[in-house]
Amino acid sequence: MMLPGNGIVENIFDYNIVIRIFAAVCYGFVLGLERELTNKYAGLRTHILVCLGACIFTIISIYGFPTVVTAEDANGIRDTGRVAAQVVSGIGFIGAGAVLRNGPMIFGLTTAATLWIAAAIGMACGAGLLTIGMATTIFAVAVLTLIRIFEKQFLPSGTRRIKKYNITIYCEAKDEEPIKDFLDTKFDLINFSIKRTSLQENKIKLNATIEIQKKDKLTSLYDDLKQFSNIESASILEVND
Repeated sequence: MMLPGNGIVENIFDYNIVIRIFAAVCYGFVLGLERELTNKYAGLRTHILVCLGACIFTIISIYGFPTVVTAEDANGIRDTGRVAAQVVSGIGFIGAGAVLRNGPMIFGLTTAATLWIAAAIGMACGAGLLTIGMATTIFAVAVLTLIRIFEKQFLPSGTRRIKKYNITIYCEAKDEEPIKDFLDTKFDLINFSIKRTSLQENKIKLNATIEIQKKDKLTSLYDDLKQFSNIESASILEVND
């Protein structure tokens, strides 16, 4: 059906468009699944929505705007990439949200790059380049998984073998310095902060970030902390990109 005045053909239902959207959801799911299984900041829903959104913006950019007819060019001019081009810069805002800074450390760069790839895959699907989208998805997942295995197997002494852990301890204020000295002696202590709880004045929350290369040091940490009788609870969480 022709819309009056703008020359656009309105497609009530286009199977080709639906296939592109479905492919974007599938490719975003595959990419997000890898991030979800490795417990990263952005997982399934984020990658699916980024891929789907980039696909929709590209489809709208190609089909959603009328041909601009000018006196100089009776055939009309339409820039099919004007909306899609903004996806490249716009995705940077979402990627910036995935990057976390904790003192001198920066986390989430790999996840931010994966979101950027998800947007590129979505644009490829929106443009009808489903083969390129599928190939990019396969290569991206291969890089995220196989390179990690390569680093563990063949770079045993590299910096990637150094793991970062966040330690949260609830204890009495008098144990602050002894615990800090203990962590600094046994591990590479790269960040340490305290926060007083609102319930009791003599109770504090310790947050520390350590780097270790051998996990056997970590396995005995809970037992080592038992020497401080005033510790109420302690938790350890690995920090990854």
